[in-house]
Amino acid sequence: MNPEPENSNTLLRSFSGAAIAGVLATGAYLLTRSIATTFAAKPIFSDNATAINISIAVRTLVVGICSLATFVFALAAIGLIAFGIQSVLQKNS
Repeated sequence: MNPEPENSNTLLRSFSGAAIAGVLATGAYLLTRSIATTFAAKPIFSDNATAINISIAVRTLVVGICSLATFVFALAAIGLIAFGIQSVLQKNS
């Protein structure tokens, strides 16, 4: 019922999506860096080994989740840029 979207519409969507994903990846990277430096600057003060192990695990999980978000958004941005370039090359040939 609806005609196929035009190639320029797809190009606009892919490059604007790549820009949004890139901004989110940059924000996630800055957040990850801030969290990691904050954790590194504040040592854990406790005599309880279990409390130390739990706090280390929580710190590792927090930095890991933020790093995962960074790489997911960065990979999405790279993929959308590659899709846009592929669309341009297929349009020209």
